[in-house]
Amino acid sequence: MTLRPFHLAFPVHDLDAARAFWGGTMGCPEGRSSSEWIDFDFFGHQIVAHVVPGLETPDAGGNAVDGHHVPVPHFGIVLEMKDWRTLAERLVAAQTKFVVEPYVRFEGQPGEQATMFFRDPSGNAIEMKAFEDLGQLFAR
Repeated sequence: MTLRPFHLAFPVHDLDAARAFWGGTMGCPEGRSSSEWIDFDFFGHQIVAHVVPGLETPDAGGNAVDGHHVPVPHFGIVLEMKDWRTLAERLVAAQTKFVVEPYVRFEGQPGEQATMFFRDPSGNAIEMKAFEDLGQLFAR
């Protein structure tokens, strides 16, 4: 199977804040845009921030995973480990408030992975993860 870039559209309450976070803090290059949406290159994938006036994104809930509260819904991507570490350092330096601080979960078990959870300025939950061995992605 050939892997192809995915596309994800998500709501934001403020395009300027989205541009500063996704373009600045996250380092995602901006693509096309209008007064109502912005495309970003999310590590080779297309995400689109659509402004939704009056948006409220309450914490819809979550699940316990490896002793941490994981917000649901959330989205993210699997990075190379070196890129994950670089991003974690960038987010820490930017004083990002983490839902789950960067750490390795399932240590020594199938599926061992580095992960972190945080929210964008509109409250969208994001998980960024990496594996030393990408073959562990679906390990049981």
